[in-house]
Amino acid sequence: MKRSLFVLAVAAVLWPLSARAAEPVGSPALAPLDAIYPDLEKLYRDLHQSPELSLHEEKTAAKMAKRLRDLGFDVTTGVGKTGLVGVLRNGKGPTVMLRTDLDALPIEERTGLPYASKVTTTDDTGATVSVMHACGHDIHMTSWIGAATLLLKAKERWRGTLVMVGQPAEEKGGGARLMLEDGLFTKFPKPDFAVAIHDDAGLPAGQVGLSSGYALANVDSVDITIYGKGGHGAYPHTTVDPIVIAARTIVALQTIVGRENNPLDPGVVTVGSIHGGTKHNIVPDEVKLQLTVRSYKDDVRKRMLASIARIAKAEAAAAGAPREPKVELSEGTSATYNDPAVTKRVAGALSRGLGASRVGEHPPVMGGEDFSEYGRAGVPSTLIWVGAVEPKKYEAAKASGAPLPSLHSSEFAPDPEPTIKTGVTTVTLAALELLGRR
Repeated sequence: MKRSLFVLAVAAVLWPLSARAAEPVGSPALAPLDAIYPDLEKLYRDLHQSPELSLHEEKTAAKMAKRLRDLGFDVTTGVGKTGLVGVLRNGKGPTVMLRTDLDALPIEERTGLPYASKVTTTDDTGATVSVMHACGHDIHMTSWIGAATLLLKAKERWRGTLVMVGQPAEEKGGGARLMLEDGLFTKFPKPDFAVAIHDDAGLPAGQVGLSSGYALANVDSVDITIYGKGGHGAYPHTTVDPIVIAARTIVALQTIVGRENNPLDPGVVTVGSIHGGTKHNIVPDEVKLQLTVRSYKDDVRKRMLASIARIAKAEAAAAGAPREPKVELSEGTSATYNDPAVTKRVAGALSRGLGASRVGEHPPVMGGEDFSEYGRAGVPSTLIWVGAVEPKKYEAAKASGAPLPSLHSSEFAPDPEPTIKTGVTTVTLAALELLGRR
């Protein structure tokens, strides 16, 4: 996931049960889970110890492809550069896509786990970086393989087509688009439904959360270069100071959410980085700002981005800058919208399969996920949160108010067994709910 998320409570509102029959607790479809778990834990530890950066997931994709081939899936690799697609046909019925993400983050792991990542590599800029699964994609992949295994063993209980998608570059926000541009929905069966899970660093392991409607935000990275006229700090009247322009710009940007946006439409404009100057007594020629901009609605997104450009240009003009600032967008990810009808069906199936006390409503968050692209391409979709925190640690943090390590933290470490088992169960039950019944 592109940005860290942290929610320290399970919402109390439970989803209404679906009226349709679904897999009950302890059904034959879930029965083999305990038997296959040791192999899944071995896979999880292997993935955790061998993370790969976005669009460099060659070994990770190969491991996933082999697992699917061994299960009997027709597997294609190299989709969207390093992605993979596995297809299993089981009679006439709906087509259900189950997505996992493959990539890790440039973070040095500090969990102290015996299977902690010690991987270092060279990133796309040529820098040497440590690599860690700090966002739980190793949990997602393991749960994905576990669900594929259970669904294969339970072929007599469903009909239709399973499309298993291993997506690269979720952390960069472009992997889904790369796969779609490479023919994901034209070269392979187009899904009737799509499902994904994401582990949650603010929910206890064993709990599941769902959001109906907007679940995650539009996320845009904005780079602004403000140009001035450099000179000696002792003679500011001979310069046009881009640091002052930048300071006024930063303050003015806060009025976008506070005064231009409807308070009922969430929005965030954060200036996360400012770089300019080299010495105390030198006025620099330019200053660079880096922003993250978040929203749910497309019209809000468009208006906020236009306002940023307008304000940056106006502040530069007001100061007599020698040229307009450069405003560039990058790493854009669209808001994830969970189809309400699909989410209600899946929530009902999970409530019956896991027990209603383990399934709750999850509030929308301002993090980003490019799983959104599949919904925008016309496939009704839902992303499900799976708790990852060891329950005793969760209760202690809740009692003390101390923060838990968030996603993207060097100290983030899921509680493996209950998280993986809940992930496998969640994906399996969701798929069984959406596939046809025999």
